[in-house]
Amino acid sequence: MDLPDFGIPPQLARRMSMAEQHEYLRTRLTRRRTLVTAGAVAGGLLTGCSESGTTTTKPSPSATSKVPGSVATPFGRHLAFGADPKTQMRVSWQVPAAVKKPYVRIGTRPEELSRKIEAEVRDLHTPELQGVRPAFEQYYVHAALDGLRPGTTYYYGVGHDGFDPAAPDRRSTISSFRTAPATPETFVFTAFGDQGVGKDAAANDHVLLRQKPAFHLHAGDICYANVNGRGKESDSYDPGHWDLFLKQTETVARSVPWMVTTGNHDMEAWYSPDGYGGQTARFSLPDNGFDPRTAPGVYAFTYGNVGVVALDANDVSYEIPANLGYTDGRQTKWLDEKLRELRSSADVDFIVVFFHHCAYSTSTHASDGGVRAEWLPLFARHEVDLVINGHNHVYERTDAIKNGEVGKPVPIGESTDPTRDGIVYVTAGGGGKDLYGFPVGAEESYEGHVRERESVTTFQWTRSRLAKAETVEWSRVRYRGFSFLSVEAESGAAPRLKVSALAQSGERIDHFEVRRGA
Repeated sequence: MDLPDFGIPPQLARRMSMAEQHEYLRTRLTRRRTLVTAGAVAGGLLTGCSESGTTTTKPSPSATSKVPGSVATPFGRHLAFGADPKTQMRVSWQVPAAVKKPYVRIGTRPEELSRKIEAEVRDLHTPELQGVRPAFEQYYVHAALDGLRPGTTYYYGVGHDGFDPAAPDRRSTISSFRTAPATPETFVFTAFGDQGVGKDAAANDHVLLRQKPAFHLHAGDICYANVNGRGKESDSYDPGHWDLFLKQTETVARSVPWMVTTGNHDMEAWYSPDGYGGQTARFSLPDNGFDPRTAPGVYAFTYGNVGVVALDANDVSYEIPANLGYTDGRQTKWLDEKLRELRSSADVDFIVVFFHHCAYSTSTHASDGGVRAEWLPLFARHEVDLVINGHNHVYERTDAIKNGEVGKPVPIGESTDPTRDGIVYVTAGGGGKDLYGFPVGAEESYEGHVRERESVTTFQWTRSRLAKAETVEWSRVRYRGFSFLSVEAESGAAPRLKVSALAQSGERIDHFEVRRGA
């Protein structure tokens, strides 16, 4: 009789290191010296061979539920603020199989993680697509840390039955984070969109981490598991790509709150009518938007003297209308109220808004007329200080724009006052995915390589999904390379935002300042 195959299901193996695979096999062989029954084979526990010799698998929840907790090593840790960054943090991670009683250990010293907080598992099932992909099970774990002290560094470890991060052989898994200060201090935050998975995406993470940001804003198109980005079930989709992304991003996001919003490639139609069931499973974000259940990428928080607002531009996009109008105007109404609240707060000097689709860009996707129609009047009314977008895989920065035109030219190194000049819009889409270009005749122009040009011929998307040509004068800086935004916020008698754009090499390609009432 042939000996049984105790191999690791490929779904599980791709999430394990070589050492974890060895421990898994050793444990299973120790516990199961007898032949596997026919019932176990039928239940999808084993990897078999088809008649043609091609390896096939039948993934099922039962296959992963029997993995010993000691070998189900957590991965993909990522942080996010709660509604109050001074006292709340959300810790999220992934496990390669179902686990029992997950938790977070936390303390103010790495050797004393005495506080233990229960976590919840969100099981995400991706249905089989015949002939394209098997059914797929993923397990995301989340813990809410409340009642924290402002301006305090905390150490934490994630675990479950059979895996204790405080054990001597697990202490290397301990990480840390810092809550927002009780009163405003100078701090840095970073931003980009359109990251994906690959060496350039990872390189951006490494350069970003050297800025020591208090948090990072991800302006959508996070992972690109959905290749086509149309928000339809016919889109090409690989849920396992999220495993790779979270492993890649963990180097930063385990210590820097990773504040995401939704792009068109983040509409995953297999999970919910609006396509956001996957995001709800993977991320725990502030739940203070107009409806965190249906629009998880819409929320706000205040860190120091900066109010930050995240929006879901799929709701207003003319270009890609899969979710156009899905909130029935509720998001825009909430935005108006939130901007009014932030602008009237004595604690907030600056308002930063970020979302995916571009209000002003000349690159491949150009500008979205839906964004302009719905939100730009509110940005002007409440004097938003900085708008950050992704979508176009370049770095592009406008002059200060007022009433759709240049309110004030803002050359590299200059400053602008939103109360007088208008708003600067930044496209920071060089997060790591394949790069785009600019219109014919529109050369790159960035720090150390300035090329003066009075106008650029581009277009904007209309409600009828037609590209309406326009000639614009607001395109000030254009850079076709992987990059990200780094913003230093200063408080005090003369608050200011010192905005810089850095290339993947760390070289600065743009900088300007925002000062109110200067």
